[in-house]
Amino acid sequence: MITCPRSSGMGCSGHFLPLQCTLASHALSGLLIYLACLIGSDSHHLDPSTGSAELRLVNGLNRCSGRVEILYDHQWGTVCDDDWSFTNAKVVCRQLGCGEAVSAYSSAHFGQGSGPIWLDNVQCIGTETALSQCQARPLGFSNCDHGEDAGVVCAEGIITETPAQLRLVNGPSQCSGRVEVLHDHHWGTVCDDDWSLSEAMVVCRQLGCGAAVSAPGSAHFGQGSGHIWLDNVNCTGAETVLSECPSRPWGSNDCSHREDAGVVCSDTKTSEHRLVRLMNGSNNCIGRVEVFHDQKWGTVCDDTWDLQDAAVVCRELGCGMAMSAPGSAHFGQGSDPIWQDNVHCIGTESTLEECTLNNWGEHNCGHSEDAGVVCTGTNPLQLRVQDGPGPCAGRVEVLYNATWYGVCDSSWTMLEAKVVCKQLGCGPAESAPIGAQFSQGHDLTLLEGLNCRGTESLLLECQQRNTGPGLCRHGMAAGVVCTEMKDIMHSCSVLSGLLGVVAMLCGILLVMYLGVRCRRQAGRILDKSHVRKMENAGMS
Repeated sequence: MITCPRSSGMGCSGHFLPLQCTLASHALSGLLIYLACLIGSDSHHLDPSTGSAELRLVNGLNRCSGRVEILYDHQWGTVCDDDWSFTNAKVVCRQLGCGEAVSAYSSAHFGQGSGPIWLDNVQCIGTETALSQCQARPLGFSNCDHGEDAGVVCAEGIITETPAQLRLVNGPSQCSGRVEVLHDHHWGTVCDDDWSLSEAMVVCRQLGCGAAVSAPGSAHFGQGSGHIWLDNVNCTGAETVLSECPSRPWGSNDCSHREDAGVVCSDTKTSEHRLVRLMNGSNNCIGRVEVFHDQKWGTVCDDTWDLQDAAVVCRELGCGMAMSAPGSAHFGQGSDPIWQDNVHCIGTESTLEECTLNNWGEHNCGHSEDAGVVCTGTNPLQLRVQDGPGPCAGRVEVLYNATWYGVCDSSWTMLEAKVVCKQLGCGPAESAPIGAQFSQGHDLTLLEGLNCRGTESLLLECQQRNTGPGLCRHGMAAGVVCTEMKDIMHSCSVLSGLLGVVAMLCGILLVMYLGVRCRRQAGRILDKSHVRKMENAGMS
């Protein structure tokens, strides 16, 4: 709120009238809003002349998954996750020739980069062929740190090569020893550069040897001979086999066998003694979390339950990456004991038991607070819209077991449309059309059994136990119409223009009013001065 001064800056004295205050307040407020909107929409294309800039994905399983980096001024830099969306991920995957986008990650999911953060507030429409064609802040301008680096997983990024065979040598059992891998028909060792418990976790998982206990280096289990196949192995800890982890090319190293890496595993077969399960979901990788203790299955309270805890559950079950960690009995209430509360995982643990836990059975919860988990599993339910006017409207199709299916309209509502729009990175859902608004496609088999609450982030979370392809009783495919981000940006531009006009008009009126006011006041002062002079002259 503006405080009116006792005198104006134009030489006028006296108080501002309420009208002056109102005009001044409207003028300043309008001007500030106008400038804020202009600054907020101060975006441009990275390279208008070519519409392209070199792009790569780093620290993922392969070239089609990882942290997004772009090359500018001969230097690689990262992209901030502000406004990062599935639509942006689609453009990245398209530019790299990596197929459809599977997911768009934030918060340095693939590790923190280094050097410049080249892009921030990237906003793609979804039809661009390169990320550099999308709207963004000017190059190098951001309010981020590398803890906010954006990442992407494309469809081809979840396709892995045949895993390299692995063994542990010269230890007390088959689950501890010097790490050796089979490549080009020859066994060789792994250098201990960057070797840590994360890599050991993957080795133990691949061998079925339970959790990693330690990751000794410096040829702890004796020096090997022959090839040193791997160096600078860098696992996140979530991989299923060591060959999925980024590393130097095969045989490229700066090591000797004095640096051979080793592993000690817990030597338990977790597949035979499973202590965690997911219940009441559509498959074994989605559902209510239950843990086994004292010969009974029980639930976990959702107090402090988050994505880090979910990541450990998914890893322990071999269910890929964690997509969400729903609470509030999202997958229904359990009926057995509530075994755990206030679970706190770092996110790198191999099993839930390695996390910080309360005493068994100690809690202040009811089953309405049962925790859940959604893992990617082997079927992440990719999503697209077809035969619509743009990337945010059309017939909904889902990739299920490597085949694209339309979605049956029998239970299709605005709740499902809301989740679809969210996953596509579009604006709010406008409608959930069924029938003839969009073409029906050529396949009469449609995906049935999706039922959303509207709060989910991914359609994956809406699967039910009966989800699968079937002959939809109505035989009609569901569609969606979402608000496109460009429409929202256009509305902001129009609003900013109107606010600017209002601000300028208020400013002009204020200046005119103050001018008239000051002239009148100056005239009165002159008149009073003249009268005093006349009176003084008469008295003299």
